[in-house]
Amino acid sequence: MDLALATRLAMNDGRGDPVVGLGVYAIPPGRPTREAVQAALDAGYRHIDTARLYGNEEDVGAAVRASGVPREEVFITTKVWNADHGYEAALRAGEASLRRLGIGYIDLYLIHWPVPKLRGETWRALVRLREDGVCRSIGVSNYTIPHLEELLATSDVAPAVNQVEFSPFLYQQGLLEFCRSRGILVEAYSPLTKGQRLGDPVLGSVARAHGRTPAQVLLRWGLQHGLVVLPKSARPARIRENAALFDFELPPADLARLDALSEAYRTSWNPDGAP
Repeated sequence: MDLALATRLAMNDGRGDPVVGLGVYAIPPGRPTREAVQAALDAGYRHIDTARLYGNEEDVGAAVRASGVPREEVFITTKVWNADHGYEAALRAGEASLRRLGIGYIDLYLIHWPVPKLRGETWRALVRLREDGVCRSIGVSNYTIPHLEELLATSDVAPAVNQVEFSPFLYQQGLLEFCRSRGILVEAYSPLTKGQRLGDPVLGSVARAHGRTPAQVLLRWGLQHGLVVLPKSARPARIRENAALFDFELPPADLARLDALSEAYRTSWNPDGAP
């Protein structure tokens, strides 16, 4: 499959998810978020990933509306936070996120974290929100295999997406294979390890061999593993750099070298202990 920046990978609900998105975690609300989103849309991105927790949904929506890019071309993800779990609370949270975004509908609405005891009711609310047109696709984030098995055993609606931390340093191969076998698309957040492993010598060697930056190699690795990658940046030059992924390919030997870097290295929360 030939990829481009706005290529959409098929989800199990028949819709498509653009392969590269701008993550806006930790970008301050207001002008910084609006400028980052505008820079991404100008660079050809058509996927923006936000969340209630991030506090910048309103600015994402404002930037999309001001951009001149047709609404149907932009794929917007947001997420229900832990404090809004439960059926009624999650219904209200989804409607509130849509109001803040001001974009007519949410493309993908995710459970941000597998909160014990309540996540089943929250999932039921997401199914309802999809039926009501508040969102068009629904999924989960930070779900492990046991969390997914629980959901699939209790609902006849499978998540379209599982968004998890994923990089060569956290190569969750078992989870990826499980999701594929159930038709669940995997999105990678923190695919650049928040910059913490960009100096790795193996990564640097592969990058030099291809005349690319370490960040570009990490993102290309994700694409070649069938992931949607969600790099975060507020800097226009970095946003453009993170989009320049489609005129080179990593050969199998380099993919194997990068795969071998896996060491369960996380830059964020670990859901493995969530009951």
